[in-house]
Amino acid sequence: VQLQASGGGLVQAGGSLRLSCTASGSIFSFIELGWYRQAPGKQRDLVAAFISGSSTNYANSVKGRFTISRDNAKDTVYLQMNSLKPEDTAVYYCKGTQYYRAPSWGQGTLVTVSS
Repeated sequence: VQLQASGGGLVQAGGSLRLSCTASGSIFSFIELGWYRQAPGKQRDLVAAFISGSSTNYANSVKGRFTISRDNAKDTVYLQMNSLKPEDTAVYYCKGTQYYRAPSWGQGTLVTVSS
């Protein structure tokens, strides 16, 4: 299954963006589906993800500001990002993990938050 991410861009601090990640197949097959990010010179870290269906996991730094959601009919997962901060600047990657398969990564979408 391939993942296609979109929705990044340039936004001022305090603004909002919504990222989308559409799968080429059913997202029901994923045991983990969500978003990671990688800032320049840093490792790639979890932002938010669905775990085993409807359970969610958020990085502490985004709790209360970001919301992950999914539309099963569209095989799409979203990341609504509010109250953006300059430290949220990163390339955001969609990741999906299926049983007995290596994780699938989307191509990444750049989010830049200006101060």
